[in-house]
Amino acid sequence: MAYFGNLSSTDRLQVENVGVQTAIALSSVRTGQQQSQQTSLITGSWVVPPTLFQTATGWILRIEANQGQFFVQIAPGSISLLSTPPNLLGATVLPLQPITMSASSPSPSMPPMSSLPPLEPLSPLQMGDMQMHLEPMQMRMGNMQMQMGTPTPTPVTEPAQRFCTQCGQAVSLGDRFCAHCGHALAAP
Repeated sequence: MAYFGNLSSTDRLQVENVGVQTAIALSSVRTGQQQSQQTSLITGSWVVPPTLFQTATGWILRIEANQGQFFVQIAPGSISLLSTPPNLLGATVLPLQPITMSASSPSPSMPPMSSLPPLEPLSPLQMGDMQMHLEPMQMRMGNMQMQMGTPTPTPVTEPAQRFCTQCGQAVSLGDRFCAHCGHALAAP
């Protein structure tokens, strides 16, 4: 026997009775993260389906089994067994839905949770005169710079035009001497 229920738009509970154990799983999806917590109790076989209550402080799960009645406090991020029955006066009963099990899949499967949207690439960060980039990892502040990793190398290309080192006049790439002053040019 297995049941699930939506505690909120971001929290989902699954309860399963396997033999003498009751397994409780809490899944939470928040912006950019997904968390899951599980616990297991020795309760014996259930005599009735579990009941989920919403209270002012969170949720209470009541399990009635052949070893007695158990109360579990559920809050975002925690599952804990209560030692005394809580006051459920004014609590709202939340529906738990059975999870169907098939012969090909002996363990129950929870309905899939919605997938998280892909993360946006991080843009360069700038605060005052400080700049940070991620690819490659760089940080600049004033005239100081720190870099990790190797930047993508830029291809070395031949200059489109050369100039005479003596007189500064433009020369062709294949020239060995300056046509203006006759100065010997270095090999390209």
